[in-house]
Amino acid sequence: MRAEAAYLGTVQSVQGATISVELAPETVSGLAFIGGFGYRIGQIGSFIRVPMGYVDLFGIVSQVGAAAVPERLAAADPTGRRWITVELVGEGTAAAGFQRGLSQYPTYGDRAYLVTEPDLARIYGHADTPGYVRIGHIASAENIPALVDINKLVTRHSAIVGATGSGKSTTVAGLLLSLTRGDSFKSARVMIFDVHGEYATALREHATVYRVNADERANERPLFVPYWAMTFDELLSLSLGDLDTPSRAAVNQLIFDMKSKSVTTNLISGITKDAVTVDSPVPFSIHKLWLDLFNTVMATHTVQASAQSFETIAYIDDSPESRGDALTVTAPRYKPNTTGGTDRIYLSGSTLNIRRQLESLSSRLRDPRFDFMFKPGPWRPSLEGATEHDLDTLLGDWIGGPTPITIIDLSGVPGSVLTELIGVLLRVMFDALFWARNLSEGGRERPLLVVLEEAHAYLTKDDRGAAALAVQRIVKEGRKYGIGAMIVSQRPSEIDTTILSQCGSIFAMRLANSADRAHVTSAVTDNLAGLLGMLPGLRTGEAIVIGEAVQLPVRALIDAPPKNMRPDSADPLVYDDKGPGGWNRGREASRYEDVIDVWRRQNPRSPSLAPEEGTPHDPSTS
Repeated sequence: MRAEAAYLGTVQSVQGATISVELAPETVSGLAFIGGFGYRIGQIGSFIRVPMGYVDLFGIVSQVGAAAVPERLAAADPTGRRWITVELVGEGTAAAGFQRGLSQYPTYGDRAYLVTEPDLARIYGHADTPGYVRIGHIASAENIPALVDINKLVTRHSAIVGATGSGKSTTVAGLLLSLTRGDSFKSARVMIFDVHGEYATALREHATVYRVNADERANERPLFVPYWAMTFDELLSLSLGDLDTPSRAAVNQLIFDMKSKSVTTNLISGITKDAVTVDSPVPFSIHKLWLDLFNTVMATHTVQASAQSFETIAYIDDSPESRGDALTVTAPRYKPNTTGGTDRIYLSGSTLNIRRQLESLSSRLRDPRFDFMFKPGPWRPSLEGATEHDLDTLLGDWIGGPTPITIIDLSGVPGSVLTELIGVLLRVMFDALFWARNLSEGGRERPLLVVLEEAHAYLTKDDRGAAALAVQRIVKEGRKYGIGAMIVSQRPSEIDTTILSQCGSIFAMRLANSADRAHVTSAVTDNLAGLLGMLPGLRTGEAIVIGEAVQLPVRALIDAPPKNMRPDSADPLVYDDKGPGGWNRGREASRYEDVIDVWRRQNPRSPSLAPEEGTPHDPSTS
């Protein structure tokens, strides 16, 4: 009885996985009740079942009405009120359950049925299905959970796209909480690259936050990125910048010599002097590098160019101050050159064209905004290359700590180095998990998920920067070594097509821009352009989930975290009738010294310098 009540019509046309179904005259339009549940007939995104003996074929409605009429019948039935187009996506049996792909296709006259809740439960499984995680519920059936395959979600990569205000950040927070909380995933490893500092509030109970200007009162930890763990090209882009070929070769040789000496002097584990390259993650002092290059290019000498060395430098006097200080980036003082006399002073004979680059490096070494990189705390080398901690401590903090989520808060990083820094961090994580692939700490036994917020800012088309290259490497090769990427963006049309097309699963939220929708449609493997046409009308927090992580493409409402655990990305209210904010509140005394305080501290959560206890604040001083 239930099967006949769900009867829709017959298959009239088959074109590959696309079929056209003509609704039967007795099929009611609008709302139908089957087994106590209400179903909308002919809804875009609803599911259709076509029995083929012991096998049921399942598909999704992509077109309804005139657009769904087969081309050969369009002239005879121009209104097409009784037609639907269905994209077949999988099949199932009572014994084997549902699986993607088709072993057979329907033929003319096969009967099509509406998929009811028992069928949906068979397709999507139950919340306790091993390897699956509940992320919300199906939009058309609140009692059917929306489940994702955690194996395919993490290692086959994913993308979460949606316009501003679609609930994208809240969805990301909800997803990560679903993936990491509870006893099922005690060894989860997730690293978020948070460009705007939104996630510390939402995930504070499950995450460790690293910031450039860490607030210890908020349980944040300082972010350090040792420059000596970078490759030569990465370090060059963040320090000296572009060099001509001879200068580049000279700097390369100098860094190689310093690393080789450091291995011998400091007994660096895991490497010998013969195995050192300029890219080896071996500590050396960039401050000493600066001073040596400065002396090479800028110094005056007591001998001519052919015999010049550090021993012949003509310092202005014998005091230590005149020789400069590498650690404080204090330039040496030299005697001026002379053109005659017995004590003639000669200019440097160096042909290196790096004076401008040396000035840029000295400026960055003095700039406190770059201390997280050039003065990286316990990973800062001495002039001889000795460090208090090695990279094992750094990696242990980042991906081996007590919390499953690590938030790399990049809101305090200068914008001029942000893209390169993200590329460095991703490359370091990839190399570490690549070489540790056979260890218990490696990615094969404990995969790592990296979440890239605001990805459109550094993964743009034709971008060959460090971040784009690192992400391309991860999405192409990361699956084999246990590192997956989650790309989060409000402008998918600006993201490199190569990167987006490698995402096995896509969470498409509300997108009004046609270019963005077209970019998402071109990236999905299923023929579901009609389904993605629903994107402009999705509700906040609602997503169409497509790809390998779900059994069937599904329109789902994502479970949002509690209100006190949501990202710091909510729209401010111009008119607020429930809280203290907005334009409608009363005029009050202002403390703009607090503004300057947090601005200088580069920490929006930093408290202002409060007056002494018992001393009332005088508004007249504001």
